Amino acid sequence: MIDYALLRKLCAADGISGDEGEVRDLIINEIKDYADEIKIDNLGNLLVHKKGGEPAKNKLMLSAHMDEVGLMVTDITSDGFLKFDEVGGLDRRVIVGKRVRVGKSRAAGVVGLKPVHLTHGDEGSAIPTYNELYIDIGADSREEAMSVAQIGDSVCFESDFYETESTIRSKAIDDRFGCLVLIELIKSDLKYDTDFAFVVQEEVGLRGAKVAAYTVDPEFALVIETTTAADIPEIEPTKQVCALGGGAVISVMDRTTIYDKELVRAAFAEAEKIGAKAQYKRAVAGGNDAGIIHKSNGGIRTLAISLACRYLHAPNCVADKADCESVMKLAHKLAEIIAGGEL
Repeated sequence: MIDYALLRKLCAADGISGDEGEVRDLIINEIKDYADEIKIDNLGNLLVHKKGGEPAKNKLMLSAHMDEVGLMVTDITSDGFLKFDEVGGLDRRVIVGKRVRVGKSRAAGVVGLKPVHLTHGDEGSAIPTYNELYIDIGADSREEAMSVAQIGDSVCFESDFYETESTIRSKAIDDRFGCLVLIELIKSDLKYDTDFAFVVQEEVGLRGAKVAAYTVDPEFALVIETTTAADIPEIEPTKQVCALGGGAVISVMDRTTIYDKELVRAAFAEAEKIGAKAQYKRAVAGGNDAGIIHKSNGGIRTLAISLACRYLHAPNCVADKADCESVMKLAHKLAEIIAGGEL
């Protein structure tokens, strides 16, 4: 069973790229009584070793990234508005009017734009640039704003975690769900020794994973991620990439990785054996930490197991609970057979 209460805490934590400390502290608190070795490297990655019942026959690293997309304050105007830029790939169409939290003070703000009734010509229907947007924290002056916000402050979306019988909705499901999978594996009784990497700065160029892969130097890697589901109106079925309810998403190739073919086959075979659903990612698109992990050191045999997620990199993502279960079960099973030398 998925610990949705813990997932709620993970998603609620703020941690844009380069500012993952709150997320890392939460994870350490969850795993400290179960891990045999915990290290934080110079970039901020959390590297964990867990002893199993036997030494691993293949050295395996499971990886998930702690960071989320968001914004960063770049300037403060004389009348107290915050200017900003994106951290990670955001869709500007969906951030106008969204509530945000700014800096360590978590100052409440809203992303603002010139009112539509003051626009001219095509201006009202055009996608605004970041230069046209600002964050309103209710300050009347630069001095008042600077009492709670500074240039360089992280800005995270404020989004409640919401559950129905079949779905979850929240910010930062990418990749806090992956972090949850690793946490649950660490808490379990593993058959074989296994390494875990909770990495930083995935959303701005796979930076943490590069450092972690060189440090751990595994033979195999499983990247637990989320990926874009496009099973929405007006998208043809052949272009939907993957779909909620279809199970764990297995990539064959994306923009940064051609995945190990034996691992891809094993993922579908093992999913069938354990009663977990699995689906192909039906597009050569996107990328994740596998892109840097698989070509580290002398090469690492790598597979990504992803959770299908609608509205990825937006303030509210939507995922299917049954898919969460399938990803969790498949990650556990593949970790065991890889570390056990069956591949």
